[in-house]
Formats: sequence, structure tokens, C-alpha cells
Amino acid sequence: MNNTKIAIFKGKNIRKTIFQNEWWFVINDIIEALTDSLDTAQYFKRLKERDEELAKLTDKGGVQFVPPLMLEFETSGGKQKMYCWHTEGIFRLVQSIPSPKAEPLKRWFAKIGYERIQEIEDPELATKRTRILYKLKGYSDDWIEK
Repeated sequence: MNNTKIAIFKGKNIRKTIFQNEWWFVINDIIEALTDSLDTAQYFKRLKERDEELAKLTDKGGVQFVPPLMLEFETSGGKQKMYCWHTEGIFRLVQSIPSPKAEPLKRWFAKIGYERIQEIEDPELATKRTRILYKLKGYSDDWIEK
């Protein structure tokens, strides 16, 4: 079974695949979508030079933080291995990108983080959010109540 998918972000293709039960995204696709860089590998290299903590995470990982992996993707030139990172790693990568295109994503991360902190302080907020999500997915009120 092929678990590779294409996500579209503002008209740019972002390849992703399931690996060890979680989504992994092609780093160069993320960089291209958020920067319009023509040389994404060079951009990533310069990014790591400016952000020492990002460089440490990409080289060795950290406590419970997995560094990027080389995963295989089908390309127009055949199968190729590409650097990929799981969702948490991609979130950290986006924080380091100094591009106006990355700002809406960074603001969304901040909003979600703030909401989760509020839910820790008041768990009823998390319950309300979950009910709304299930309702939006089409579940009946009876099912949600159970």
C-alpha cells in the first residue's frame, strides 16, 4: 500500500508519507512553499547556520525529538530519497523561516498553543472544542453525548 500523498499549500505541492504511524513531509517542499526559493537545499543550509538550535535538532535530534530522515518518494526521475521531517519537526522548521509567507502559519501555531494552554487551565474548553469538531464532522448529538 502506498501511503504517499500530496498536500496543496497555497498552490504548492507538498509531498508527505506515513512512516512509523505518523506523517512525514518533504522539507524542501515546505521551504519552497514558504519562501519561493529556487535552491531549497541551500536555503535550508543557510537557515541552519543562522539558527543553531535548529541545526542541533536536524543533526542529532533532541530529547524525544527525531531528526529528519531520508525517505523514498516517486519523482519524475524515478524513486529518490528526500529529507523529511515529522509534523513536530516541520512546525519547528517553520518557526525558523523568516518569510512573510510563513507568518500566517506562525500566527496560527501561536493561536493553537494559546488555546491549548487555556484548555489545560479549564478542561471544559477542550470538551466544548471536541464536541464542535465532532458536530462539524457530521456526528449526531446522541453519538457525541455517548
